Amino acid sequence: MKKILLTAFVAGAIGFVAGNAFWYLASPLWIDNVVSEELPAALQTNQVAQGSFRDADSSHKGKGNATIFEIATGSNVLHLTDFETTNGPDLEVWLVKASDIQSSADVKGSDWLSLGQLKGNIGDQTYIIPEGTDISEYLSVVIWCEQFGVLFSPADLSS
Repeated sequence: MKKILLTAFVAGAIGFVAGNAFWYLASPLWIDNVVSEELPAALQTNQVAQGSFRDADSSHKGKGNATIFEIATGSNVLHLTDFETTNGPDLEVWLVKASDIQSSADVKGSDWLSLGQLKGNIGDQTYIIPEGTDISEYLSVVIWCEQFGVLFSPADLSS
């Protein structure tokens, strides 16, 4: 009887841990996080660069626009519009110095600047670019999975 109880306890504990791990890793695949942040027209004083997101591969898809604005205070912001990407764990928005990003290796082989966690995998959103950042050095914006080191969606920037 003790052996059966011990086996049941161990199986339950393993099932609990595996179930929670599965939920943590897989739930972003079917749960969308929708954001709707507007950047007031008064702040969109000077467009510095823009680009369009594209699919990284058949599993990691993206679309929408990335625009960098110099706002009235002299600071820069990145504004994503009509944006949508495959959801995943630990997604971040990065400015990358390389252009024509085709793979995760292209991102890993370049310098990058994190603008923080992706606010949502669908919708318009704005990210503040740290003061003193030389925007002309960054040629791409990417959606990056920090946890697994995987490219989700790149956008080449042009002036």
